[in-house]
Amino acid sequence: MFTVCALYHFARFDDPSALRGPLLDLCLAEGITGSLLLAREGINGTVAGPTPAAIDRLVAHIRALPGCDDFEYKLSTAAAQPFGRMKVRLKKEIVTMGQPDVDPRARVGHYCDPHEWNELISADDVAVIDTRNDYEFGIGTFKNAIDPQTKSFRDFPKWWEENKDRFHNKRIAMFCTGGIRCEKSTNFLLGQGIEEVYHLKGGILKYLEEMPKEESLWEGECFVFDGRVSIGHGLTEGPHELCHACRRPILPEDKARPEYEEGVSCHQCVDETDEARKERFRERQHQIALAKARGERHFSRQA
Repeated sequence: MFTVCALYHFARFDDPSALRGPLLDLCLAEGITGSLLLAREGINGTVAGPTPAAIDRLVAHIRALPGCDDFEYKLSTAAAQPFGRMKVRLKKEIVTMGQPDVDPRARVGHYCDPHEWNELISADDVAVIDTRNDYEFGIGTFKNAIDPQTKSFRDFPKWWEENKDRFHNKRIAMFCTGGIRCEKSTNFLLGQGIEEVYHLKGGILKYLEEMPKEESLWEGECFVFDGRVSIGHGLTEGPHELCHACRRPILPEDKARPEYEEGVSCHQCVDETDEARKERFRERQHQIALAKARGERHFSRQA
């Protein structure tokens, strides 16, 4: 079993580039794969280690970074290696919202732990907003949650501006996969003058880890950005696979639909690409098959 670690922390990194090399070297030495993002505002990512001890050494390294001594992370397991390689990237933001005045280190909404969450989102005066992308919402969300139908997190401020009047006299409760989007979205709403803002501490991952299924208000599966594709209660691996054309989740039975062609299209994206692009996808799929026959892993299948 591989140990999967989802993490983020907002901190002030004056020179993120200086942190990249040692972080990458450690991960490579420990056999850790996945993706970490570094920016002036902090660190974010999900990685998998061959042993819990490997992840422990990574956690110790991150805790030694400036302002990260109290950073939190969430652990789960995967039966197979969920990532193909290790990447440490430098970014302008560790989660891209495109709002330069948003600073979660200054102020965020009220944290709500999983055992308080059910009562909060069941109240009549609370609007529950899913801050994730539309395809994530599509395979699972909380009961009665609102879908902003965003394609990326950058779309959220525009959606709020267009819909804010719907939430007059409402308390706002927001959630996302691991909590990082809500750090920014709650700071954004506070800056818009909304005072009663709450978010699920630790995100959906923490809720699914701690909340017994029989008491849960979660419906469906939670999309994750690794080879498992989705997880359920107890952080067990879900049934979803990935369409390698559009990177959206599909169920095994979706592969029997006429729109599905491995690596080329699924029912969600078949009309989004022209025939020329589909031909390029078919050639890529052919190269993947050749690599597999040689016992190699094609680069495009690496997470």
